[in-house]
Amino acid sequence: MSTNYRISTFITLGEQLTNALRVGTLKPILEKATEENAWFTQASIQTAIQAICENMLQPEALNRWLANYPIPNGLAPKNVGVVMAGNIPLVGFFDLMCVCICGHRCRVKYSSKDRVLMEWIVRTLRQIDPSIDIEPLAPNTPIDALIVSGSDSTLLHFQKQYDELPCLLRGTRHSLAVLSGTESPEQLDGLAEDIFLYFGLGCRNVSRLFVPTGYDFNTLCTRLAQHPVSHRPYLNNYRQSRAIRTMNGTPMIDGGFFLLCKEEGDDNRISEIAYSTYDTLGEVERWIADHDDRIQCIVSEIIRHPRLTGFGQAQHPSLTDYPDGIDVIDFLLRI
Repeated sequence: MSTNYRISTFITLGEQLTNALRVGTLKPILEKATEENAWFTQASIQTAIQAICENMLQPEALNRWLANYPIPNGLAPKNVGVVMAGNIPLVGFFDLMCVCICGHRCRVKYSSKDRVLMEWIVRTLRQIDPSIDIEPLAPNTPIDALIVSGSDSTLLHFQKQYDELPCLLRGTRHSLAVLSGTESPEQLDGLAEDIFLYFGLGCRNVSRLFVPTGYDFNTLCTRLAQHPVSHRPYLNNYRQSRAIRTMNGTPMIDGGFFLLCKEEGDDNRISEIAYSTYDTLGEVERWIADHDDRIQCIVSEIIRHPRLTGFGQAQHPSLTDYPDGIDVIDFLLRI
């Protein structure tokens, strides 16, 4: 692999983060981040850091990933704006890494929800490699391309402002699981992580289930109940949703800290898991095809899909699990 890609910087970052997790030196940054965002916990932040280290910053994985692309000889560095979401800890890291590893100049608009962690990562990168070029994205900052992650309204705003530039625009998406009814206890444990990790706030969190007609929810609820969520903001949402559905007489299965709701729309709230039944997998595949532009990933072992992942792996994307299935490195090499 050519040194044109800034691989060594991110290998060193992975080593430093791994060591910080091991020796426990992250307490000050964890405390500050949780003070700034009530939905972040020290445990969830450490989980996010560990996932990045294990899935994105290993030397073999980095070299294997970038070996799929042409060596960027003579690639002129461009100013690439990155507008970050902040729904889960360090969700903007991958885009920042992609821009910097290609040798471009990164111009960042941090989310106020995740500013503490991302600014800490940037400071660490600068200590490792002072030549790395990361600066804030201001309204008058000249940029050559733009990557935006956020709500649909956020996308519309930046699309209008930078309509003449090459853009990657990522709006609201959700993830789902397709069950056969024969899943093992270990698979259902993995599904619990796919649903509840980061309190269901990520676009890769499973928020909808497809189950066969006649599915016995008792086994699923019993297994999910072994992974309780005790975070106060989450439980407040659960109690509110339960109260609203009770007052409205809306059917639900109450799991004690989550609600299983037979819904067809995508507007389910925190703590709610929508479900639909199917008679044939063809029905599911047609539904997925009709809604694919709103789906981030699918957890299943019984259907095929380009963004398929295994049970317990939804929140552990690899370097090639590009958001929305769009190749970020290819985009950056073409601007």
